[in-house]
Amino acid sequence: MAGHFEPLPGGGAAAPLDEVEISILRSLAVQLMELIGPGEEPAEGDDPLAALFTEGPSEPPSDPALARLFPDAYGGPDEVPDDATHAAAAEFRRYTENDLRARKREDALAVVRALDALGPVGGARRTGDSDATAPEGTVNGAVLRLKPDESRQWLGALNDLRLAIGTRLEVTDEDESGELLRLPDSDPRKPMVMAYLWLGGLQESLIETLTA
Repeated sequence: MAGHFEPLPGGGAAAPLDEVEISILRSLAVQLMELIGPGEEPAEGDDPLAALFTEGPSEPPSDPALARLFPDAYGGPDEVPDDATHAAAAEFRRYTENDLRARKREDALAVVRALDALGPVGGARRTGDSDATAPEGTVNGAVLRLKPDESRQWLGALNDLRLAIGTRLEVTDEDESGELLRLPDSDPRKPMVMAYLWLGGLQESLIETLTA
């Protein structure tokens, strides 16, 4: 898997994706939404304005991947906070985590919707069609086209996916890919490693389109 984004005239980004890549991306985005959870929904008949003041949790999630997606605002992950720092982090989380979860769910949902809009790969527009605008070198695959706002949502979702997968793989800042690349094909983590590295390439190329 070596897909990457390239800028589109007038803004936005495009990337060629084959059927397997589309399936993997969609599956990962759905799993991300399931990991994040449905969030707190106001009961039927409640004042809609009350949802604006709904308090979230005050403690970090117990799942390491979720804790990576929703870290404490104060202190590092390896620090033991004092009472004042813990209280400040709890207060900050209480009033921000629900909104952050909602945004992350929307980003992941944007990925699913964009991929579903491609339709079956066999019927998707391909390079060579008279009205297609696609990155050079696209061959026999659906071309994903994102508007600037969609690109930003994809960037957020790709980042969240890499954080979650990296946590599961126990990736450290000091060695993000070196040891992973040396894993034998027989290692059960290898498919997840390949997905992690591929998502990194997509993320990097998408950042380049947004800063071009």
